[in-house]
Amino acid sequence: MAAPFDDLESRDPEAREAALFAALREQVAMAQDKAPGFARHLEGVGAASVTDRAALARLPVLRKTDLAAMQKADPPFGGLTARAPSTFEHVFQSPGPIYEPGMSTSSDWWRFGRAFHAAGFGQGDVIHNSFAYHLTPAGHMMESGARAVGAAVLAGGVGNTEAQATAAADMGATGYVGTPDFLKTLLDKGAEQGLDLSRITKALVGGGPLFPAMRQEYRDRGIACLQNYGTADLGLIAYETAAPDGSPNEGMVVEEGAILEIVRPGTGDPVPDGEVGEVLVTILNPDYPLIRLATGDMSAVLAGASPCGRTNTRIKGWMGRADQTTKVKGMFVRPEQIAEILRRHPEALKARLTVDRAGDQDVMRLAVETEHPSPDLAQAIGETVQSVLKLRGEVEADVPGSLPNDGKVIDDIRKFD
Repeated sequence: MAAPFDDLESRDPEAREAALFAALREQVAMAQDKAPGFARHLEGVGAASVTDRAALARLPVLRKTDLAAMQKADPPFGGLTARAPSTFEHVFQSPGPIYEPGMSTSSDWWRFGRAFHAAGFGQGDVIHNSFAYHLTPAGHMMESGARAVGAAVLAGGVGNTEAQATAAADMGATGYVGTPDFLKTLLDKGAEQGLDLSRITKALVGGGPLFPAMRQEYRDRGIACLQNYGTADLGLIAYETAAPDGSPNEGMVVEEGAILEIVRPGTGDPVPDGEVGEVLVTILNPDYPLIRLATGDMSAVLAGASPCGRTNTRIKGWMGRADQTTKVKGMFVRPEQIAEILRRHPEALKARLTVDRAGDQDVMRLAVETEHPSPDLAQAIGETVQSVLKLRGEVEADVPGSLPNDGKVIDDIRKFD
């Protein structure tokens, strides 16, 4: 691969795993000592016991709803920071509301520099940053990452496309960071105004889907476009890398400061590699040591190492949302309830609840995978369905592999038009 961002990217996978969990044990101990919210959340957990992924999987999951409740009880950050809230440089707000701390002048606090490097940015680049700087941390995150690779930033922010296009042309912007679709808006506005934006030859995008046709359009316009994946709470999680011809390599490489798990939605139980599930992330950040935070996003581990030479785990990228909660006959049905049904029937390995309409009635069908399908098992699970969901539903038992590998545990296919 091209010169690495640092030596961490090409580590032996076993050495990486050992280093990550050594750091995690230190972080758990530190969080229990300095972050009262984590002391409560991880009560009874011995830091020295978190030796591997199996041990990590026994720790409780931290969900966005938990963050909101903890922050309401112990403002502003729920007791989850290891430093006083007043010592952070920024406070941001996400829907919920959920508040996130930030450190813009620290050394790449959100760790986006690795994604910028992979996208080819460096000294001499002027990056047009169209992410927002107001309340949301996105603009600051990207600016911090650009600074880590020595690039200058044009702080475009959101809105006023005509002024942004003019500024990008006047400043000779060589790259773009922002949502995938706004780059097209910016380029089209520049063409409409007769501006020269041809020096923009690379882009790092996130916050929305990059469809293949859109990526190809940018490529046709001479722009190599790669994606990053991150959140306001966690910073960078994973990023795309480029092949020698500038096209994207398959999958996204997990960031070196993150421990990523793929779990069955509604649980904290890891799924086998290759199976679609919910993304949980533990970030090794001594200021804000989030452990097993559920992103609500779906993905899967991609087999093998990236051809770019980076040796960390790859994921397939964003594959939908894990929050599949729906309402049936006035009752909420949640993924964790499906997980409870499986917990009561260990012989059932996997389940998927389909909700449909029959005439003017809601109907449910729970399909389960099991090594030994039988009518008796289906009947027993049906009784559990009624007990847990307070609703009746048909149960079908079939062999392993009969369900789609898409991570769905609730599939609402009703049409009301």
